[in-house]
Amino acid sequence: MTNRLPNRLSSFTWHFLKPYRNIVILFILLALLAGFWGPFNSLLIKSFINTLAATTTQDISSLYWIAGLLVLNFIVFDNVTWRTLGYLNYKYEAVIKNQIISQTFEYVLGGSTQFFQDNLSGRIADQITTLADNLEIILHRVSVDFLRGASLLVVSFITAYYVNALFFYILFLWFIAFASFSIWMSAQLVHKSHDHASSESQLSGQLVDSLANQSNIRIFSRKIYEVERMNHFFRLVQRAFQRKELFIVLLCCAQGGMIAVMMGLASFTLIHLYSKGLVSIGDFALILGISMELGHMMWYTMYQVDQFNQALGKAKQSLNALVIPHEIKNKNNASQLVVTQGKIEFSKVKFHYQGGYSLFQNKSVTIAGGQKVGLVGYSGSGKSTFVNLILRLYELVDGEILIDGQNLSDVTQESLRQAIAMIPQDPTLFHRSLMDNIRYGKTEASDEEVILASKKAHAHEFISLLPEGYETLVGERGVKLSGGQRQRIAIARAILKNAPILMLDEATSQLDSITESNIQDSLWILMQGKTTLIVAHRLSTLLQMDRILVFDKGHIVEDGTHHELLNLGGLYKTLWDAQVGGFLPEE
Repeated sequence: MTNRLPNRLSSFTWHFLKPYRNIVILFILLALLAGFWGPFNSLLIKSFINTLAATTTQDISSLYWIAGLLVLNFIVFDNVTWRTLGYLNYKYEAVIKNQIISQTFEYVLGGSTQFFQDNLSGRIADQITTLADNLEIILHRVSVDFLRGASLLVVSFITAYYVNALFFYILFLWFIAFASFSIWMSAQLVHKSHDHASSESQLSGQLVDSLANQSNIRIFSRKIYEVERMNHFFRLVQRAFQRKELFIVLLCCAQGGMIAVMMGLASFTLIHLYSKGLVSIGDFALILGISMELGHMMWYTMYQVDQFNQALGKAKQSLNALVIPHEIKNKNNASQLVVTQGKIEFSKVKFHYQGGYSLFQNKSVTIAGGQKVGLVGYSGSGKSTFVNLILRLYELVDGEILIDGQNLSDVTQESLRQAIAMIPQDPTLFHRSLMDNIRYGKTEASDEEVILASKKAHAHEFISLLPEGYETLVGERGVKLSGGQRQRIAIARAILKNAPILMLDEATSQLDSITESNIQDSLWILMQGKTTLIVAHRLSTLLQMDRILVFDKGHIVEDGTHHELLNLGGLYKTLWDAQVGGFLPEE
């Protein structure tokens, strides 16, 4: 599992390139070689023109050799270089990009519960693909031009100096001025690109949030409200894009003017030196050829600098949002949890939510293996937190939680959660088939095992009535199913998983009374031999529990069986007497 990824862009990039270092070296050499063929071609043209000027019509054999070299340079050298680069791109680019997406996705899945509460899922998905797309731009589309440009620059300087040192100084000083101006201006573009990327990512998250809540939009007749609200984010993206693009237009205008100045200086210098007999006619073709190619290369490379800065801004923004330190990590020597009895112990546990009030202080409690325990209390009293801490969804401030004597901080999160089957109050499903959703509890289960679990959960009845049966797609988060149907699928999934520890968060709250009665029998059979925790809002579901823990403001204030707690006459009896329709009242 990918527990660590570098959070600096350079280190992050090398993390994925390192396994292909030999290919990277070959890629760099070919890109550098690609910059050599242009000046070499200009040298051949110079030789061709000078030879032509000095040759009579009866002696033109030497021209054929030069023409042959021109053809060879065009067709063989230049073509082979670029086609090999294209082959490397075909062979490795998609592979590396997929690894970036895959490992980043895996890393993000290890993020804390707080991370997913603070970030919209649509925005996270957008940032993962944005990171990969822009690293592709940096590594392939831009890097080739930068390397080719560097090679072309060096060869052009040497060639210009070979003709006349004056041309070298003209090209060199022009390059310093052009590059300094362009880099300084492009540095300003990074901020504008970052603002644009941030606004696009925010818009994507807002769109996903609205689409995910389309039922609320319909029920409350808020379509116009949502459109007007979204227009605000559209305008933010529009303004950020226009600021960035206007800056690019002005930058390109200035760069075009500087290229024109360089070409003018080269032309006038050639004429002046030719008048003094210091350059040949062929030198006109050579100097103007490399000047035009150098100017075009510099303009295009600086355009690529703009693209590079935009890609860099987007990649950094995405990386900073995605690759943040995990709050909960497996230790380097973490062992696999081995459940023998299912005994759960809280030992002097201290916990509070980030930025919130202290919930548990020095909490100690033991749940025997195989015991069936109900958790009750007002909303916010600590019931769900108690369960989430066992799942290690949050890290303790102090103390320890043990299962069969094994500290949860010393075992892998994967083995811990594999030992627990959780049925939430409001289960969500993948937009996959019913068969796949149920099989998620045991991915290697056969179709027959899935169907048997569905029958025990009384889900088979409604599934068999669907046109596609178990192959029915359930929609985003299971939206095509009713709440009760989703709950039965979640129960079937837990039955199939058959973990030694079972947790239920009012798992039958959305079922009708007849179905609930049938499923209670199945759940009771499932509970046998398992340590079971049930968070209950309907106290009637706890009558057969071995033990009930009553929570109040992070404390376990009462502990006993249903009858013992009623006789105690405390908070549990107050809750029992105050129930209307079987549910707990608000505090």
